[in-house]
Amino acid sequence: MSWLIVEQGRNPSSDYFIRPCLAEFEVRTSHLASVPAEAPAAGMNLIFVRYLTPQWRQWVEKNCASLGRLVFFMDDDLFDLSAHQGLPLRYRWKLYRLATRHKAWLRRMDAELWVSTQWLADKYADWQPCVMEPQSPYTDCLPQKTFFYHGSASHMQEIRWLLPVVEEVLQRDSSFSFELIGNAEIRKLFSHLPRVHVLQPMSWTAYKALVSRPGRTVGLAPLLSGSFNQARSATKFHDITQAGAVGIYADHPVYRSIVQHEQNGLLLPMEPSAWVEAILDLGDNAGRRQSMLTHVRKGMS
Repeated sequence: MSWLIVEQGRNPSSDYFIRPCLAEFEVRTSHLASVPAEAPAAGMNLIFVRYLTPQWRQWVEKNCASLGRLVFFMDDDLFDLSAHQGLPLRYRWKLYRLATRHKAWLRRMDAELWVSTQWLADKYADWQPCVMEPQSPYTDCLPQKTFFYHGSASHMQEIRWLLPVVEEVLQRDSSFSFELIGNAEIRKLFSHLPRVHVLQPMSWTAYKALVSRPGRTVGLAPLLSGSFNQARSATKFHDITQAGAVGIYADHPVYRSIVQHEQNGLLLPMEPSAWVEAILDLGDNAGRRQSMLTHVRKGMS
């Protein structure tokens, strides 16, 4: 038995409810915006997760003789407009356009209804819904090692320089996540990468609290040549230390004054390949990191 999951990109609804339920079957996925050109394999079952489009309706009608079960899953009350009162207008329009208006068509097509709660099952009891139980979507998730760069907008050149470094690290080791602070431009710059978290700019008081929370592994302090950067100070060293991380610093006069290579951090030339290897090595070597952190703390005591 095979299933085709139609979803609007990877989402929690599918991961909590649908993928665990179908784990024993052959499963393919298709984006809601991409209707296949080809016909389905004979007997293939089809499930729409939350949303549906006219294009998919046409595809189902064209291929209904080949399809097996037709299912619609919802984990909100998507079919009742009165339940959407108070939601943002744009979101209400999305629910109507991609869910509510397709209810009658789903009934005509004799689609099964799968729901996330008994409350929904009771409300739509005449449809004889199947209640799905949520299961953890985290069973195959690796513990994450966070490497980070907390440069401000004045470091846009360094942020752009870091992009291919971050890209390669994330591609080579799925146990790494990257964190940075930035605006919409920076968010867009990194949007194609997995496991990147772009934090909103914040006040200094908020930042001090943020960087004092545990969980970061490697801190980055790149610095490109330029007249403006000549006046920088080594404050990033203290931010990275407060985060409980080991730092990789540009081999620049700004950082040579405080960083002893391989003792309380790493001093590296601004060569992307060297930074990639250093991040991966430090992230995988807890003993090396601890030795450097001990040296840092002794130097600050």
